[in-house]
Amino acid sequence: MTTWGLVIETTVGAGERKHVEAYVVAHFTGSRADALAELERRARSHSPEHPRSPKRRRLLRDGDGFLLVIDGAWQSFVTRFSMAELLEDSAGPVVPEPAAEVPVVPSAEPAADVERYPDGVPVKPAWLGRNDLP
Repeated sequence: MTTWGLVIETTVGAGERKHVEAYVVAHFTGSRADALAELERRARSHSPEHPRSPKRRRLLRDGDGFLLVIDGAWQSFVTRFSMAELLEDSAGPVVPEPAAEVPVVPSAEPAADVERYPDGVPVKPAWLGRNDLP
């Protein structure tokens, strides 16, 4: 299954300090259509901090995303909802890669002749003394 990142880009601050920040609000595993449905659900229920006194709220579909425009008393604020396939995340869910076949390297010593501690762990590691390792 594909993992999707659900992203919100929203206006924060006000006046001269008003700017746009992006947040990955969730990861969704499933089909593209299901991820888009979840994104729409979040867009419809989203309640941004600004404007504090909304005058008009418009939700627009934009390709594979949504655009929420809220008009305040003096300014408009925008929130963009988009989704993207998660390819890599150093601190998040692991995206499975296709399984690669790993060649089996025969042990240098037969398993029966290996000296072992009482718990079954070999006294000498199998890799110690091998010439084919870097």
